[in-house]
Amino acid sequence: MPTIAETHIVNRERVQPTHANNYQSAHGGIVMKWMDEIGAMSAMRAARETCVTAQMSRVDFERPIPIGDTALIESYAYATGRTSVRVRIEVAREEPHTGETEETTSAYATFVAVDDGEPTPVPELTAESEECRELRDRALAEEPERD
Repeated sequence: MPTIAETHIVNRERVQPTHANNYQSAHGGIVMKWMDEIGAMSAMRAARETCVTAQMSRVDFERPIPIGDTALIESYAYATGRTSVRVRIEVAREEPHTGETEETTSAYATFVAVDDGEPTPVPELTAESEECRELRDRALAEEPERD
């Protein structure tokens, strides 16, 4: 059975001028792309299968990430359904010289495991430590209502 800790992924992207909007900060669509990619990686670790994005909800852009700073993207799976994996994704700006971070963006996403293009069952996800149980419980409590 996969564990929440096994699904935890941290990635960094240096914000370049080609990633920028008219305000010299990371374009929201670029940030969402990074979030989707890292979220899918967490989902695949949980599902042990290829996963595709089914839904991204409550994407909150709280502050910009300027050109030259680093986008720190972090994700983990916190729940599974029959063929789905729910993932929490958070982004921070990281000052490259000091490592100082500030939260910028967050979202919840649902991915579906597929095999030959068809939904396939996923294993149950376990929370093996108190920290993982707290992450799971917080994500479940704060996730938007699902249809």
